[in-house]
Amino acid sequence: MTLPVELERAKAAAEAAGRTAIAVAWDGEARAVLEVADAVKDTSAEAIRRLRALGLTPILLTGDNQAVAQSVAREVGIDEVIAEVMPEDKVDVVKKLQDQGRSVAMVGDGVNDAAALARADLGLAMGTGTDAAIEAGDLTLVRGDLLAAADAIRLSRKTLSTIKSNLFWAFAYNVAALPLAASGLLNPMIAGAAMAFSSVFVVGNSLRLRGFKAATG
Repeated sequence: MTLPVELERAKAAAEAAGRTAIAVAWDGEARAVLEVADAVKDTSAEAIRRLRALGLTPILLTGDNQAVAQSVAREVGIDEVIAEVMPEDKVDVVKKLQDQGRSVAMVGDGVNDAAALARADLGLAMGTGTDAAIEAGDLTLVRGDLLAAADAIRLSRKTLSTIKSNLFWAFAYNVAALPLAASGLLNPMIAGAAMAFSSVFVVGNSLRLRGFKAATG
């Protein structure tokens, strides 16, 4: 079944405008073209900017047609677009990026994203998405907002930095104190107090994470 010239033009115009065109036919003849478009969230462009500021390279990976994907990418500020892919193709794209030595964080909300979420180094599932995506992801973002992904990555980096600093000071304390204690140069009471202080320091350093503030749109 082919589209009449008028409908072909309408389809091309819809796709050029970033909409998905759906042809409708009955009695063996195409008679209309419906235009469907997803509204881009107001915060999405800002979220992409913040992800870039974190040193990440955003890629739009979607099953939508190329024209629609390119239009959305331009609107939010994404340079790299991989469109018209099947669910298994999304997994292949993630594998390819990993083979290039990249660490891949995948954000998704649909059944078609589940396999890629499971394959990625970090799967971020939108809490407003499907159960399949939530089960496959490593982390569920309660808000259906891409800004939450940037916040999650910022918080995870702060957490890892805190863990590293705690380990450093714990090992530094032991490296410095054990030889003194073994040689009898360290009073046991002072050693006990120092050990207690070390524990207090680690807990206090970790509690600084309570001051983390999520970014606002």
